[in-house]
Amino acid sequence: MVALPGRGPGATELDRGSRLPMTARHEARSTEPRLIDREQTVPPVAPAAAPRGPRLGELLLEAREHKGVDLYRAERDTKIRVKYLEALERSDFSKLPGAVYTKGFLRNYAIYLGLDPEAVLGQWKAEVGTVKLDTAVVIPPRPLEAPRGGLTFTPGVFFGALLIAGVALFAIYVGYQLLRFNQPPILTITSPSTVVTTIDAAQTTLAGTSAPGITITIQAPGDQVYRLAADSAGRWSQVVPLAKGRNQFSIVATDPATAKLSPSTDLIITVPLPSPGPESPTLTVTSPTDGTSFQNGAIPIQGTTTATTITVSATYAGPVSATSSPPPASPQSSAKPAATPKPPASKRITVGSDGSFSDSYQLAPGRWALTITASGAFDRATTEQRTVSVAFTGVDLVVAIRGGPAWIKVWLDGQLATGFEAGQTEAAGKTLEFTAKTSIEVRTGNAGATDFTLNGTALGALGGAGVPQTWLFQPPDPPQQTNRVY
Repeated sequence: MVALPGRGPGATELDRGSRLPMTARHEARSTEPRLIDREQTVPPVAPAAAPRGPRLGELLLEAREHKGVDLYRAERDTKIRVKYLEALERSDFSKLPGAVYTKGFLRNYAIYLGLDPEAVLGQWKAEVGTVKLDTAVVIPPRPLEAPRGGLTFTPGVFFGALLIAGVALFAIYVGYQLLRFNQPPILTITSPSTVVTTIDAAQTTLAGTSAPGITITIQAPGDQVYRLAADSAGRWSQVVPLAKGRNQFSIVATDPATAKLSPSTDLIITVPLPSPGPESPTLTVTSPTDGTSFQNGAIPIQGTTTATTITVSATYAGPVSATSSPPPASPQSSAKPAATPKPPASKRITVGSDGSFSDSYQLAPGRWALTITASGAFDRATTEQRTVSVAFTGVDLVVAIRGGPAWIKVWLDGQLATGFEAGQTEAAGKTLEFTAKTSIEVRTGNAGATDFTLNGTALGALGGAGVPQTWLFQPPDPPQQTNRVY
């Protein structure tokens, strides 16, 4: 006999009608046919001796009610279905799924109700006797399908998702701005490809990448600064000049929004220096010496050099006192000398095989700066400067035959010049110089091929080609055309 917890041996059986009512759903579950006996009938057995005292089911019922729980609470706590608990409390062991399950149910239920599980199992065996119940086949209940969940797009769901997306985008933007504010701009140099390079050119292009709108500052040699902004793709470029030798550039990127600077990048570009060529030629000028004064304008140019050619040129430096320069020609004359003497054309002097040179250079009255240049191979040159003064006394006339032969006859101070008494024909390229005290008169058979230089002032040709003319040169009067023939 199983003693109920909290009751004495004389406890009476509780009324079955005092159990909690069951809902319709649980009534259906409790009466659902879930067991199929392998044999529809149990073979008759000899009735067991009637036990003394309450039956096992009544004891279980009283213990549960004493515990103060209903069948559904007991089902939840013990994981034993309600219909099996009811069968146990009715001692209807034929509704249970076999002896093995029955023993397990009784043991667990007894422990749950605070009963002695061994005593409960002993009373069960006493009530069922030695009859071995047929094993029942348990058909597991068909699992209930949970209702399929689905996402229903309602206005609330839509605006909620939109709000979440907006908050996420704002958080990303704020994070990006904070990251940008805390980090300096990135600067990458793409041209030249290395920070140290050699380029044989007068200029080159510096290029690279950064963030769009970043300010690029380039510090070039000679304190030259270039500032430019990266385009929408982050690209930038700048053409910079290069000098011979080493050129160093410092480049830095500045974020205009945060004023943060990138680390400076230094570029070194070397332009090769020209290889040394031959040495410049030597030049020694023995005449004229600096500051020398000359009369009648024929300046001797003499000296030695290792060059092959000497070039002489002159620049007018102003008048000198006591000069006797020819006045301008009359309106009837074609000779029109300028008030300021025109510098003569440069003159090339051939250097002798021994390296010496000697020639004359005709200058008008005044002070002159002479430049004497010795030219060698590979355009190497050496230059000397001399300052001379020229003053004329009397008449000095240089006659140059150009563009064709010309027959000429000359009178000096009214007398025929020696060698020109009958006149003579001079070939093109011939230059003659005559001096006199007061006047020189020249008859030419080809006025257009006869150039005159009077007292250092170039007058040029005074007539037309093939035209015979006679000209009188008598400073300070202008040149005059005469009718003298013989």
